[in-house]
Amino acid sequence: MDKITNYLGQPIFSQVLSFIDNAMVEQITKLHKANRHSKKLMFKDHLVTMMYAVFTGCTSIREVQAGLELCQGKLNHFNLKEVPPRSTLSDGNKKRPSSIFGAVYKQLYKKYNHIISDSSLKKEIASKLYILDSSTFSLFKAILKPAGRKRNDGKSKGGMKVHTLLKADCNMPSFIKFTAAALHDQQFYQYIKELPDGSIITFDKAYINYEQFDLFNQRDIFFVIPQKENAAYKSIKEFELKEEEPAILKDELTEVVYKIEVAGIVIPKTLQLRRIAYYSQKHQSTFVYITNHFDIEAMQVVEIYKNRWQIEKFFKKLKQNFPLAYFLGDNVNAIEIQIWCALIALLLLQVLHKENTSNLAFSILAAIVRLHLMNYTSITEVISHYKKKRQRKKVISPPPQTKKIAPPPFQIQFAF
Repeated sequence: MDKITNYLGQPIFSQVLSFIDNAMVEQITKLHKANRHSKKLMFKDHLVTMMYAVFTGCTSIREVQAGLELCQGKLNHFNLKEVPPRSTLSDGNKKRPSSIFGAVYKQLYKKYNHIISDSSLKKEIASKLYILDSSTFSLFKAILKPAGRKRNDGKSKGGMKVHTLLKADCNMPSFIKFTAAALHDQQFYQYIKELPDGSIITFDKAYINYEQFDLFNQRDIFFVIPQKENAAYKSIKEFELKEEEPAILKDELTEVVYKIEVAGIVIPKTLQLRRIAYYSQKHQSTFVYITNHFDIEAMQVVEIYKNRWQIEKFFKKLKQNFPLAYFLGDNVNAIEIQIWCALIALLLLQVLHKENTSNLAFSILAAIVRLHLMNYTSITEVISHYKKKRQRKKVISPPPQTKKIAPPPFQIQFAF
């Protein structure tokens, strides 16, 4: 039997939760009066229980209770006095506002932002660039209204849309808003009014709104988006193309017309935009972008939009490592709590991964934490173990031996 050399007095679950400062949780509890509606289940116990459910991938409250009951001797390591009954946990998910869990995420993001920062863009651009997108989680239509047209077979599913604003120099979102999937993406603009002046924002075609773009111009906020195929515009003048940018096919000033309604009267307005056509050798296709930024190179506009895929990678990492296919409640508040806890778990693992400068794949780290959540193994020792590259001994093979050819048998020839 192998001797354990990386034993620690705290289970891995407790080691991960140690990144959440107790003083911060107490401050949020007092500020938001988190224990006002639930006297039997304190907010800190509620948070720990839901984090356990997310890390283990429990599909029901019954599984959460059964799993924690088998950890009775270890509950004190993460300051959980007793396992909450199923009815108490269900009531807590229904009554305690999900915004309190969101406050925990925001505080953790603020605290560890410098650790999880990462970007391949230039610092002066990455510090100003925001990426906007949304992802939908399917639910029963009794909870939230379905998106899209009504299906003929009556099997339409409801959904919750998670609108995410991610800063380009960070791997985690700085702002999140939950809405019904049926709500149009452009409704999210009303929640990002506090976007700093001078920022750059990039998003896909679903968020195109010329009236909102005019408001961006008034606040010196720049945007980069792909142009719709059927977009109507008027070309005013073309800018000179540069030899060092052969992939740029066209760089021009255009004008679009949109309408607004003021006191019941429809008024047409114009908006000037920069239009850039770019040919991708990799995809063998042409892409067209529009922006209100006229002071940067055309290829910089292309590179800014390429970074939009960073948010797609975030959604993929969230859904792969914490698949939100089963929810522990049948109400909107309980679903939002579970999503917030999944985001907190993802952020904590991101901090652990970055702080230890690990070359271990993030999915493997998430799997180790999930499978060995209650083991008394030092997670930092596990990560450092994977840092050591296993050097395979090179087996020097002997030089190939030439096959000796036997000489022909001696023959005596007689001449007659």
